[in-house]
Amino acid sequence: MRDLPPVHPGEHLREDFMAPRGLTAERLAQHLDLPVSYIQDILTEHGGITADTALRLARYFRTTPAFWLNLQCDEEP
Repeated sequence: MRDLPPVHPGEHLREDFMAPRGLTAERLAQHLDLPVSYIQDILTEHGGITADTALRLARYFRTTPAFWLNLQCDEEP
């Protein structure tokens, strides 16, 4: 069995949570009360998810903060 490379949390956010809901970075940033540039950094895989952001994402998408933080832990440095 071949190991798949880890996926950045931004890809999960973009493909699994935002795309099905038709959310833009601007709209998500507004809902989370975060700067658009910060959300864009995550979505373009140039930034990570902080504990605070994990809490906000968990509340908004009805997941858990651990879900978002574990995605980040699974990513290679």
